[in-house]
Amino acid sequence: MSSDNASPNVLWLCTDQQRYDTIGALGSTLVRTPNIDRLIDNGVAFTHAYCQSPVCTPSRASFLTGRYPRTTRCRQNGQKIPSDEVLVSKMFADAGYHCGLAGKLHLSSCSGGKVESRIDDGYHDFRWSHHPQPDWPENAYTQWLHAKGQRWEELYSGHATGYVKEGVPAEFHQTTWCAEMAMDFIRGNQSRPWLFSFNCFDPHHAFDPPAEYLSRYNPADMPLPKRRDGELAGKTSFQRLDAEWAHNSPGEFHTGAMTDNDRRQVTAAYYAMCELIDDQVGRILQTLDETGQRENTIVIFMSDHGEMLGDHGIYFKGPHFYDEAIRVPLVISCPQRFQSGTQVNGLTELVDLVPTLLDACELPIPNRVQGRSLVPHLSGRASANQHRDHVFCEYYNSWTHHDAYGTMLRTATEKIVVYHGTDQGELYDLASDPDEFTNLWDSTNHQAMKLQLMQRCFDASVFSMDPDPRRLGPF
Repeated sequence: MSSDNASPNVLWLCTDQQRYDTIGALGSTLVRTPNIDRLIDNGVAFTHAYCQSPVCTPSRASFLTGRYPRTTRCRQNGQKIPSDEVLVSKMFADAGYHCGLAGKLHLSSCSGGKVESRIDDGYHDFRWSHHPQPDWPENAYTQWLHAKGQRWEELYSGHATGYVKEGVPAEFHQTTWCAEMAMDFIRGNQSRPWLFSFNCFDPHHAFDPPAEYLSRYNPADMPLPKRRDGELAGKTSFQRLDAEWAHNSPGEFHTGAMTDNDRRQVTAAYYAMCELIDDQVGRILQTLDETGQRENTIVIFMSDHGEMLGDHGIYFKGPHFYDEAIRVPLVISCPQRFQSGTQVNGLTELVDLVPTLLDACELPIPNRVQGRSLVPHLSGRASANQHRDHVFCEYYNSWTHHDAYGTMLRTATEKIVVYHGTDQGELYDLASDPDEFTNLWDSTNHQAMKLQLMQRCFDASVFSMDPDPRRLGPF
């Protein structure tokens, strides 16, 4: 840790629905991410970071409060986070930071043309754009387009091929707008400590990168999704449903009818969207350098959850706990204060981010916060191979599949998924089956393993209860 007493800034870069395996420096040979790669070279990459829910709202409520979804009571897309929950942005605002946001927040419903309502979230500069479509007059991205003499409907009229469409040109893309809002904020707040949340909508479906980015990825070079013949016979009804259909409002994504070429085209489009994000991250980091703020700014790059991308026959997200859906990229960099070029392979949860930031900025960590600070790893005082014995994830009627109530516990070598109220579940020996093809839930040879992990999963759910209010005495 640096001895510099200047309060560090916080630049929080959060994408939407980006898998862990889309970063060049972390093993991807197809996605071009030179700017995030440089961020990793100058920071710490947590290679086994897991969100606490595989869909947006409960995941975001969790990592913005440092509390588990069941504890925040914000368990579903379409719910509103209770007003007594305290976001990390509010904690920093109360400590004298100037806080800003561009893009999504998604802690409340914004369906039916209604703008997302806010609690006292601490954001002074609030440029809201849930998604690029002009569904709300208050969409700040739409207003930015209009100021440039552009209309989204006219820009978004490109060529469609199967399940992929050419999107808005990069110059006018929502990810670009989000980056430019971050750059303006960085330039305008050089005299005071700040926290900024960059929350672009990409690489969330629909799969529609700008044409100039899509052209860089040849579908023929793309891998097919990970699937195994006969796999579905041993999986749950929730997966069998999504292996045939994936919900994609306003239409339906008929995954069962896709050809191999369709699947490769979707992967190419998804990777192109990730490259656009990387380019915009590069512009933001350059602005930090130009303003002399890079050395004293904590930069986080992460995503709220993953994307199945056809693996196991599933696209998008849902009540699924495969690593593709819940494992995300996580990089934390501040060259003046933290190690550089380090990877932490121990299991990590996104709920750990709030206490990490508070700890790093020498702010008090409230009792209600349930995560564990990662500062010992950032400073090199803790083993890179150990942070948590397990990670825990929850899905409670959170999006599609209205009868799905699932919890998951994953260790370094095993995973269990329990679908409550049913006799269904999943059990994987990750040491011998890292891709989670063979469900051992009903295997007679694995019932002892199932019982032990089911008990640990139940324990995790109990220990995620709200730590507040504190006990004041013995009686």
